Amino acid sequence: MTEPIEPQPSDAAPEPTFVSRGGLKLHRALTELPFDPTGMLCADFGCSTGGFTDCLLQHGAKHVHSIDTAYGEFAWKLRTDDRVTIHERSNALHLDPPQEVVDAGGIDLGVIDLGWTKQARALDAAAKWLRPGGHIISLVKPHYEADKADLGEGGLLDPEYAQEVAERVRDSLPELGYAVHGWVKSPVLGGAVGKKRKKKGKGNPEWLVLVTSDWSIENP
Repeated sequence: MTEPIEPQPSDAAPEPTFVSRGGLKLHRALTELPFDPTGMLCADFGCSTGGFTDCLLQHGAKHVHSIDTAYGEFAWKLRTDDRVTIHERSNALHLDPPQEVVDAGGIDLGVIDLGWTKQARALDAAAKWLRPGGHIISLVKPHYEADKADLGEGGLLDPEYAQEVAERVRDSLPELGYAVHGWVKSPVLGGAVGKKRKKKGKGNPEWLVLVTSDWSIENP
């Protein structure tokens, strides 16, 4: 039995399409915060297939450095785009900014979607690429921040508890040197953890946070 399709206004803007659903997450942040990356030098920490990178380019970013430990996963249309520099087989937590980023004075915007990594560590890795006054938009994944004892089957969290964990992470950031300028819920559920993570309709809620940092490429 098929579910009824809700009617859409004839003048409704079409949904954007990206190489992965990650693009929808970042698109929500850029449009609702709002934040305009037009003309910016950016870095995508944990790019995977390139959803965040694709979203940044569609929103007018000048250039994106895309970083991931994987090899061969990055979408071909982005791999062949002159506006993208791909850093494969590279750990975003340990990769120093390349000379061209240093020469530019740092990136204007870093975006983060890292698995198995707490926000404090992920933000510190991105901050050393930032120009002074630059911004970071990071995907907060409560299932990587919660105590293991609180994870349910497949790594799922109670939605209310997931929000509590995410907000606790957000509220801790100023003490770590990050000023919070925006907070928005992702329109897409994140993956759970374990064998059942890909079960249809299952996943944990996630949030995106916009911050500036006390740290930068000049003060790592």
